[in-house]
Amino acid sequence: MTILSDHWIREQALATGMIEPFVESQRREGCISYGLSSYGYDARVSDEFKIFTNVDSAVVDPKDFAQNSFVDRKTDVCIIPPNSFALARTVEYFRVPRDVLVICLGKSTYARCGIIVNVTPLEPEWEGHVTLEFSNTTPLPAKIYANEGACQFLFLKGDQPCGTSYADRAGKYMGQRGVTLPRL
Repeated sequence: MTILSDHWIREQALATGMIEPFVESQRREGCISYGLSSYGYDARVSDEFKIFTNVDSAVVDPKDFAQNSFVDRKTDVCIIPPNSFALARTVEYFRVPRDVLVICLGKSTYARCGIIVNVTPLEPEWEGHVTLEFSNTTPLPAKIYANEGACQFLFLKGDQPCGTSYADRAGKYMGQRGVTLPRL
C-alpha cells in the first residue's frame, strides 16, 4: 500500500467529489486546523452532537443501542462530561475510490487534552458523512469546537482494486448522513 499525497487528494476531490466540501489548503488562523495537508486531509466536525448520558441508566448494548442514551445538541461548542463521550459527524462528505482505504487519526491538539477521536477505516467505495466518536478521558468537562479540525484522514492505495467493496456488500452504513448510531 502507498500513502497518497496532497496532489492526488486534490485531484480526486476536485475531479470526482471524493471530499465535499473540499478545502484546498490548511486553515489554522484562530482555530484547530483543517483542510488539505501534505499526505492527508484534516476534516472538520459539524455542529450536530449526540452527548452520552446515563439519565435513564440504560445498558450500553451495541446490538440494541438505546437512543435515549444521548442528548442531541446543535451547537458551536460541545461540552463532553468527564469520563464520557459524544458522537458527531464530519462537515465533509466522503466518497472512497475502489482501490483506496482511508484511515483516520485524531488531531494532536485534542489528544494533548485527553480527548480521543475514534473512527474505523473508510472502506473501498464507502461514502457518507463520517461519524466521529470523541472520548473525554479526563475527570473534567471537555470542549469540542464545531466547524474546526477534528481528525486527519490518510489515503492508502492498494496494489490492485479489491474483489469486494463496501458498496458491493451493501454495507449498513453506506450513504449515511448526519450522526449515525450503531446498527446491527
